[in-house]
Amino acid sequence: MLTPAIRNIIIGCTGVFLVQTLLNLFVPALAVWFERMFGLVPLAVTSGLRFWQPVTYLFLHGGIMHLLFNMLFLWMFGSDLERTWGTHRFYVFFFVTGIGAGCINVLVKTLLDIHGRGDSVTIPTIGASGAIYGVLLAAAIVFPDRQIWLIPFPVQIPMKIYVAGAIAIEFFSTLGTGGDNVSHVTHLGGALVGYLYLRRGLFLYRARNEYLDWKRRRAKRKFEVYMRDHKDEPPGSSDDRWVN
Repeated sequence: MLTPAIRNIIIGCTGVFLVQTLLNLFVPALAVWFERMFGLVPLAVTSGLRFWQPVTYLFLHGGIMHLLFNMLFLWMFGSDLERTWGTHRFYVFFFVTGIGAGCINVLVKTLLDIHGRGDSVTIPTIGASGAIYGVLLAAAIVFPDRQIWLIPFPVQIPMKIYVAGAIAIEFFSTLGTGGDNVSHVTHLGGALVGYLYLRRGLFLYRARNEYLDWKRRRAKRKFEVYMRDHKDEPPGSSDDRWVN
């Protein structure tokens, strides 16, 4: 039922959430410190004081439903990815997209509040949702036509349509003026980093081919210039010959 990477990620997130819960019950002040120390606080990251936060924020969650939904989506969409890719590659993808989403969150919030005076750069972001949106995007690319149930409706739609709709909702949610305590920028960042990571080979091949085309055009121009400059020269000696 649980592939190794997904099992270990669920265990890690659940263990950290248990620590958060116990601290909230018995030492609330320490719970706040714990969240600010290991959650993603843009100002703390850009100042270099807590460089580990783009990794550790993935394992903290804001409540039992936050944890359950994240782990449920990770299991539903990530299990077949891990079986297809292997455990090591899935680990790499999960952390690349999660850390990348965190870095985009830090970048956007820092640019919007360059002087660091607003709440956006001092309030921690927590949760694995950025990495999970990367997993969703990967599932749509690897299994685009797989049919999934549109819960709670008794309707099946292709994976690619479902994920495209989820990303569209996140995009338009970033345009809203009201706050809902959800980091939509992180979700979109995870999907973007996941797409770039999966398509990196295509970009590299395209850059390589464009470079080789440029070299061929350059060699052709040099040859044309050489032939134009030497077209009026007399023939060489009788020793000149073609060698087959």
